[in-house]
Amino acid sequence: MTAQPHDFMPSETLLPEKNLRAIRAALVVPEDREAFDAGLKAVLDEVRVSLDLAALNTFVHRWWISACDSARDPEGRRQMHARAKQILAGEPAPAGKLWREILTARSC
Repeated sequence: MTAQPHDFMPSETLLPEKNLRAIRAALVVPEDREAFDAGLKAVLDEVRVSLDLAALNTFVHRWWISACDSARDPEGRRQMHARAKQILAGEPAPAGKLWREILTARSC
């Protein structure tokens, strides 16, 4: 039996395209979608006044990063928002991993 090219495809999640529709569709957490919608309205208002698309390009790039994170780790996004709510409510949040540990694990 011989190995086929599809046998060696990485099991990574497909990342969303870098456009508004794909980015919004990839946001699985309601808080992300709500923030995206509000931010899009604000940035489009800004573009209408300034006639400069730089703000929209920045918005798309920033939310594309969040959409990629959401596609890779939707449960991590949910946990992040849950912790943020706890902190904003003044509740003690459980200790998590240090950023250094997370980044080290991702680089392996």
